[in-house]
Amino acid sequence: MPEMTDPNGRDDGVQIDLVSAARMEGLASMEKVRLILDGVRDGKIVILEQGLSPDEESKLIEVTMSEINPDDFSGIEIETYPSTSAGKGGLLGRLMGGDDDSKLTVIGPANQIETLHKDEDLISAIVSRR
Repeated sequence: MPEMTDPNGRDDGVQIDLVSAARMEGLASMEKVRLILDGVRDGKIVILEQGLSPDEESKLIEVTMSEINPDDFSGIEIETYPSTSAGKGGLLGRLMGGDDDSKLTVIGPANQIETLHKDEDLISAIVSRR
């Protein structure tokens, strides 16, 4: 993802990368994981229009765990909720393996993002600067 620089040299915000489903569509699972982790390691919040499959999410967590270093990278915070089309199947539909990739996913550095509240329609979080 291209780096954003403030022409005035300020560094007082948090960059949020909104990644479209179309961009993720052509990528292999490991390419998706790298795209996400590279952004998060740079201190960005990554929001995926279409969530990861359960296997991709497991791979993301596995790779994250292998890269954690207390002095450099503290890991990720990941929150997901179904979109309205996926929510129509209800809890039973999701438990039975319903449309798992039809969801919005928010991923950020564990030391910068704190989830305050999560339900079917909303994720509330506090994002702090390092």
